[in-house]
Amino acid sequence: MAHFAKISEENIVLTVNKVNDSNAPTEQAGQEFLERVHGWPAHLWKQTSYNTEKNVHLTGGTPLRGNYAGIGYIWDATNEIFFSPKPYPSWTKDVANATWVSPLGNPPALTSEQQTQNDDDATHLWTYVWDEAAYQADNTAGWNLTDLDA
Repeated sequence: MAHFAKISEENIVLTVNKVNDSNAPTEQAGQEFLERVHGWPAHLWKQTSYNTEKNVHLTGGTPLRGNYAGIGYIWDATNEIFFSPKPYPSWTKDVANATWVSPLGNPPALTSEQQTQNDDDATHLWTYVWDEAAYQADNTAGWNLTDLDA
């Protein structure tokens, strides 16, 4: 079974359709089939892989277009990658990993005490949460340590 994302003129994924392999032995054949069936222009259908996430094929195959497309995903035509919706205005594309990254990189690691509380203490679950307003006010801030159980 092949999967094809229907892309708007604004490069937003509108829907994803399954197509029998007999109707889509190639991407072009699948695009032409979907144009005949739905009337949506063939060039606005892009094949997507159900098994691709963060530019890795989950079963060891060859990744296709960064991520499996979902409704609301963004089609980056320049890099031919599907990206999830942009989470925050300050975040940028990591094309190699088909993800968004904060301008400060990954959050700091939890301390051993915080990690132990996460593992052993049902009253605490520590994590870092991005705070866009804090980043906009001070571009050295943004990751806030939060106790989700508080």
